[in-house]
Amino acid sequence: MSLDLAQRLAQIRQQLPDGVRAIAVSKQFPPEAIREAYRAGVRDFGESRLQEALAKQECLQDLPDICWHFIGHPQSNKARKILESFQWIHTCDSLKLAQRLDRIAEEESCTPKICLQVKVRPDPQKYGWRVPELLADLPQLNQLEHLNIQGLMTILPLGLSEEEQFAAFEETRKLGFEIDQQGYANLKMQEFSMGMSGDYPLAVRAGATMVRLGRTIFGERNP
Repeated sequence: MSLDLAQRLAQIRQQLPDGVRAIAVSKQFPPEAIREAYRAGVRDFGESRLQEALAKQECLQDLPDICWHFIGHPQSNKARKILESFQWIHTCDSLKLAQRLDRIAEEESCTPKICLQVKVRPDPQKYGWRVPELLADLPQLNQLEHLNIQGLMTILPLGLSEEEQFAAFEETRKLGFEIDQQGYANLKMQEFSMGMSGDYPLAVRAGATMVRLGRTIFGERNP
């Protein structure tokens, strides 16, 4: 295990309060890097491309307690395989996708853990619900009995100041509380997947329970 990776993980753990999980974003890193992080105590790994993830999972079958998190946009034609291969989906970004995942989960007799991806700031480059759309879809989302909807996920647009980033994360957390207060039986708002390598300390201050860290753990990706 390289000292660099161990030192980075130690620094991250010092900054994360109890109850905040670091998801090691291993996309574009080889299985050997995942093994190294695993030996350092990491169990949560995030991947955004299905085929790349499946190849790594094949190589890492001897590590049965890894928890795989899908953090890319789930294409509809790959939804079944994603449900078979990942315990978490952070990027459920529309009612149509949620309904498809629910149908497949019923057929596969599984109950995936889901975060609803929301855009609290306008961003044409990102998928996800705008806040008014999400609030309007809550009654239909509540009818999806085969998804374990756990909370919200957000990715901020580029170019925000630190103050604007913190405000957006805080708004996401407050949105979760607002949804919680409506008393939907099948919509839990206990997880907030917010923050990446460049902004995760702000997300943690605002109430993130999961942060998605790539280069902060593994170093820079090769071009």
